[in-house]
Amino acid sequence: MVKLALFVRLEAKPGQEAAVADFLAGALPLANAEAGTTAWFALKFGPSTFGVFDAFADEAGRQAHLDGPIAAALMANAAALLAEPPKIEKIDLLAAKLPG
Repeated sequence: MVKLALFVRLEAKPGQEAAVADFLAGALPLANAEAGTTAWFALKFGPSTFGVFDAFADEAGRQAHLDGPIAAALMANAAALLAEPPKIEKIDLLAAKLPG
């Protein structure tokens, strides 16, 4: 059962919206490779506002994701792509419905 999540809000720099969208879409194989990441979603809220929502069974999975290649790549590219630092929120899940 998933108990924990992360929500990350990203605001693209003007002119970098497509690059942020491409970055997020390109991260899917990395998310799929993370054994502790139960669910992962790349989101687009508006023309320049994006996000990531992911869920985990335990704190070890969540921390592994935060220490993993997606987060490292995001932070390495943040200055070029983002208007402000990513806003990372740790969330406790109350209920969830997942496939399977």
